[in-house]
Amino acid sequence: MKRLEIFIRPDKLEILQTILNNQSVSGMTVATVMGYGRQKEELEDKQSKGIKLKGLKIAGMNLIPKVQVITVVDDAAVNEILNNIHEKISMNKVGDGKVFVTNVEEAMRVRTGERGEKAL
Repeated sequence: MKRLEIFIRPDKLEILQTILNNQSVSGMTVATVMGYGRQKEELEDKQSKGIKLKGLKIAGMNLIPKVQVITVVDDAAVNEILNNIHEKISMNKVGDGKVFVTNVEEAMRVRTGERGEKAL
């Protein structure tokens, strides 16, 4: 099993949800976050599905609104998910986002006690 931690532009969340649904991903956690990387994007109000997100400037750093999605998937699905994220979400611009892939040693569904991939 692999944990995908995905940071994308807020307006790309619906596309990501479709990508994950097409791979039968059973769940995800979504959070609105702010951060910065290489982009030098000017601070401005962002509109995303009726939610107004505004960048912040703290100690000289421009913090840009992003969406963080965390999900755990079967090892076999990772490459196709990553390829689809690149093909369907990338605008070929700095600030498109990042995906971090890490190993998951164990998972357990609290309600039933099921473990491993059955818990997904």
